[in-house]
Amino acid sequence: MNMIPRKRPHLVVVGNGMAGMRTVEELLARAPDAYDITVFGAEPHPNYNRILLSSVLAGEKEVGEIIINPRSWYAENHIALHTDEPITALDPQARIVTSESGRVTPYDTLLLATGSKPLAPPIPGLNLPGVCSFRDVKDVDQMIAASQTHRRAVVIGGGLLGLEAAWGLKRRGMSVAVVHLMPTLMERQLDRTAGELLQRDLDSRGIAFFTNGQTEEIYGENRVEGVRLADGRDIPADLVVMAIGIRPEISLAKQAGLDANRGVVVGDDMRTTDPHIYAVGECAEHRGQCFGLVAPLWDMAKICADRLAGIDAPLFAAPKMSTRLKITGIDVFSAGVLAAADESEDEITFSDAAAGIYKKLVIRDDKLVGAVLYGDVADGAWYFDLMCKGANLGDLRPAMIFGAKSNDSDPLAAVAAMPDDAQVCGCNGVSKGAILGCIKAKGLTTLDEVRAHSKASASCGSCTPQVGQLLALALGTGQVAEIVPTVCKCTSHTHEEVRAAIREHGLKSMAEIRKRMGWSTPDGCAKCRPALNYYLLCAWPGDYADDSRSRFVNERVHANIQKDGTFSVVPRMWGGLTNPTELRAIADVVEKYEIPTVKVTGGQRIDLLGVKKQDLPGVWADLNRAGMVSGHAYAKGLRTVKTCVGSEWCRFGTQDSTGLGVKLEKLMWGAWTPHKVKLAVSGCPRNCAEASIKDIGVVCIEAGYEILVGGNGGIELRGTDKLATVKSEDEVLEYSGAFLQLYREQARYLDRTAHWVARVGIDYVRQRIVEDETGRKDLYRRFLFAQSFSQTDPWAERAAGTDAHEFKLMASVE
Repeated sequence: MNMIPRKRPHLVVVGNGMAGMRTVEELLARAPDAYDITVFGAEPHPNYNRILLSSVLAGEKEVGEIIINPRSWYAENHIALHTDEPITALDPQARIVTSESGRVTPYDTLLLATGSKPLAPPIPGLNLPGVCSFRDVKDVDQMIAASQTHRRAVVIGGGLLGLEAAWGLKRRGMSVAVVHLMPTLMERQLDRTAGELLQRDLDSRGIAFFTNGQTEEIYGENRVEGVRLADGRDIPADLVVMAIGIRPEISLAKQAGLDANRGVVVGDDMRTTDPHIYAVGECAEHRGQCFGLVAPLWDMAKICADRLAGIDAPLFAAPKMSTRLKITGIDVFSAGVLAAADESEDEITFSDAAAGIYKKLVIRDDKLVGAVLYGDVADGAWYFDLMCKGANLGDLRPAMIFGAKSNDSDPLAAVAAMPDDAQVCGCNGVSKGAILGCIKAKGLTTLDEVRAHSKASASCGSCTPQVGQLLALALGTGQVAEIVPTVCKCTSHTHEEVRAAIREHGLKSMAEIRKRMGWSTPDGCAKCRPALNYYLLCAWPGDYADDSRSRFVNERVHANIQKDGTFSVVPRMWGGLTNPTELRAIADVVEKYEIPTVKVTGGQRIDLLGVKKQDLPGVWADLNRAGMVSGHAYAKGLRTVKTCVGSEWCRFGTQDSTGLGVKLEKLMWGAWTPHKVKLAVSGCPRNCAEASIKDIGVVCIEAGYEILVGGNGGIELRGTDKLATVKSEDEVLEYSGAFLQLYREQARYLDRTAHWVARVGIDYVRQRIVEDETGRKDLYRRFLFAQSFSQTDPWAERAAGTDAHEFKLMASVE
């Protein structure tokens, strides 16, 4: 064997995951020239944030966005990286490791960071195609691929990982069922009440649950076809995801004769029973305990790096741990014990079932020892800090269930009181002291700068409010300013700054904007191009020509792309009304183009599902001959106006809601808006058209019409705010048009009206539209002017087949 001469000791790291690479990062910060370093990784990727795999599965992030250390980082730090090359043999006597490819590498010091592997109980059918775990990028790729060609998924395991997998697959369009052995979800982190609330909310999102469900068999011939439970229940499945837990990966350590129980046994200094070998992360067992959350892994990395650097620092002690769930719109936090053990412990609870909020605090000897929060987790870090410090509650106790603000009028008091070593960002292991030190050392003034330099809140984002509070504390502002997002990574300018520059400098092309405002990329990116295209259309109606290349594929081809690659076509039906000519045209199109599915939508229209891409121009041409135009079901514009039958037919109706709905739709169709817009008109306060969860809703009353704004019936439900009560239909049109124009001119691209109204406040909207009559009429005039161009825009013409050649060219672009 040829030994490579080295001037420095050789550190070999087995495992390219989060714990191992965090140890290397900490070592480089302490002693950058102490070792020659070689890293072996079993996966083909550089180091990535495994915590964010659920975000990749849900479509919220791409794999490239969760890379922690790109390959260039290894090169810059003179680290030899061997990916897709697992170590298969370890000889502690000779101090060498051998990889799967046969590469033999000597070491002076070895760091084991082999992580863990998914639990795989002996269930029949576990090896069928279509069965996978949820552990790495390969698993996520398999699940995403299955979601594109198959419909039904079963996730076995209702813990943290299983629920994140279920939500990601649901977001990918699959029908999802969760099988869980216990009666309630996440029973290790949540008490029964919080677990039941979680199941209720996920059930309302379309995920089915089989609790008390013991999996007996995964069955199928050439591929998985379903899951059979011990009580006889069968659940059809095209994909089965095993997410019942993990087990430390210790096969290499055991083969080498290291002391190993559940994990590789380490001392308080992270050293194994071999003095030349350390272990960190999920593979390590410390004082009989293994860890799967990031906080203790980061602590292990720091202790190990100290020892490798020759620093006599504090020893590792198992920290208290907290849990958060990463599902959009569902906030869950828990730490410590879940319930009082006996009469010596007290429980304080708060519950508002209608609002979906539940809190429980467990107190022992006047100290907080447990917290479970559901729906409102803003005070989770404050409770966790009280637990970690073992603080006597004293006067805090009477009002502490209501949070930190109830005990101090200063909104920054809670973060100011946190110790410097309190962890703020769990994903990246960043403490309060590190954040404040980074802000001071580098003169940071914005949240984006703090993210870039400290990594705090750069991953899942759940700690963003706290990071914002720390920034405000460091800057001495006394209050937390709104975190204003930039348009994209191509620029440091906000949406508001870009819109102001367009008006102030008369910028009338995207190229002019990018040049004047110093874009870092000459052609922009997929995030900023659609935004700039919209801002120009809004600012210069009639002068600016829409750039179809800056639109999403759905908008370019006038149809919604489906998971199998076909398209959904939705023609417009004014106010939900139709007639024999339109119905006959739809039937003819369905038969002519062999469209497999016809469905009535929730917006009172007819959806043609399964249209082939090459048939889209012909489908639209045939529909147009019957007078039907696009329903813009794909567009950042007006989607639907839902109506009830109103006074014309209903005995409770007070006004002609259907007729008014048609007038509103004909007024607003084709309008470009920051995001999709939905309307509804209900003929009486019984509100059958669900006007109170729409962007603009109208409720007819005896005295006239109530106008409601800013509602959202999607994942994050928001009820409307009342804008005004008016007496005539003409006033409804004027107020609604003025509101839509104000939203068009001021909201950020991809802001729903719900988010915009919540941010600026309903009082501001009322002042601009209700109280300022002149301003309202000016807004309405500008809206009508813009509509004089948008209602003859290329959407309608191309959808009607008048420019079929160009349409075909657009349809060929992905």
